[in-house]
Amino acid sequence: MINRWKNRYNALRKHLWFRILSNRYVIMTAAFAVWMTFLDIHSCQVHREIDREMADIENSIDYYREEIARDEEMLLQLESQSEMLEKFAREQYLLRRENEEIYIIDTALH
Repeated sequence: MINRWKNRYNALRKHLWFRILSNRYVIMTAAFAVWMTFLDIHSCQVHREIDREMADIENSIDYYREEIARDEEMLLQLESQSEMLEKFAREQYLLRRENEEIYIIDTALH
């Protein structure tokens, strides 16, 4: 039985692919690649997740910059035109003049 295993091993050793795959440097390089790709705290998966989070944060930064610019423009209009200020106060905060009634009609379907 042992002889049969030795014969098989010797037969495998003659093949080029076996010599390459059984080389200790190839084995260590493969183990290192697997470790760095999947198991390490600095793995490729972690880097992909961090890159995705960074892209989301950059998108939200762009969104908030646009919102700030829009709000600054609206504030400039409200400060320069009193009619716009009154319209804004009436629409957003439901303010009213004396002896005036306001009816709110909700057009959203629930």
